[in-house]
Amino acid sequence: MNPLPAMRPMNILLVENHADTLRWLTLYLEDLGHTVVTARDLAEARSAWRSSNCEVLISDIGLPDGTGWELLEQAQPPPVFAIAMSGFGMNADNARSRAAGYRHHLLKPFKTAELDKLLSEAASARTAE
Repeated sequence: MNPLPAMRPMNILLVENHADTLRWLTLYLEDLGHTVVTARDLAEARSAWRSSNCEVLISDIGLPDGTGWELLEQAQPPPVFAIAMSGFGMNADNARSRAAGYRHHLLKPFKTAELDKLLSEAASARTAE
């Protein structure tokens, strides 16, 4: 396994309603050096959005009280980099994520290497601004 290249720590808002997945991803992201704010549903995510100083949004699409698509469409200001994650992986789902403003749509379950690649892209995008 190749070690990850060092990347700039980022502020990440992680939205996931499955408790085990939320816990695991939070630990993983924090282990990489990122600051993680979590939310389990659309209402919590909207509240956290205002105070998180989010650079990267990683959001599940299917939430108990709405969708990750709604979250991103209503987010002000929009995040620099947004990643959708979902068990829904049809072409229409990917297109809907892009239309909402997500740069990528990760199909669950995904490998950490996939997420690592996207986080590196997010860090590079932020540095380029």
